Amino acid sequence: QVQLVESGGGLLQAGAPLRLSCAASGRTFSSYSMGWFRQAPVKDREFVAAISRTGGYTYYADSVKGRFTISRDNAKNTVYLQMNSLKPEDTAVYYCAATNAAVSRSPRVYNYWGQGTQVTVSS
Repeated sequence: QVQLVESGGGLLQAGAPLRLSCAASGRTFSSYSMGWFRQAPVKDREFVAAISRTGGYTYYADSVKGRFTISRDNAKNTVYLQMNSLKPEDTAVYYCAATNAAVSRSPRVYNYWGQGTQVTVSS
């Protein structure tokens, strides 16, 4: 089992950068594929980015490709989401998630979720 804690959210203006972090408990972090998802008010939770266990493979939603970068540091049990050129439509609660399965864009594959961190982008 793994516990996830996100941090780094905040209120910022459009165009600014922001880095989210997700710290995982346990000694088997490298055995989990990791993902970032987000949920805006009255919208379904949507895929943002995902990374394989070793970090060799990454996947992005079309809406964030070229602006967001997912990475992980298995020695620190942490996954990151670097967000650049933020837009008001990026406003959402951002969640990190872990799965024992292969990396996936589907939230249903992920077994473990953090509590989320709010990102608000003003125009």
